[in-house]
Amino acid sequence: KLRAGGAGIPAFFTPAGVGTPISEGGLPWRYAADGSVEIASPAKEIREFRGKRYVLEESINADYSLVHALRGDTEGNLVFNKAAMN
Repeated sequence: KLRAGGAGIPAFFTPAGVGTPISEGGLPWRYAADGSVEIASPAKEIREFRGKRYVLEESINADYSLVHALRGDTEGNLVFNKAAMN
């Protein structure tokens, strides 16, 4: 979701989560003071492509990120030590 948002993709279809309570909706988002569900999650759109079902997921746009690097300069160049490229 974060990678899609960073690339400017607003939403994407994925087979992960099809048939789960996440895709079917109804999970509590907010509880009322008495403990009842005030706001429940809506059902997500499900489509079928080539005989396989996919659920629509909206991407996430982050405002900032935390990066751990060995060194950095004022231009934003970073030097990593013992880190993968992912």
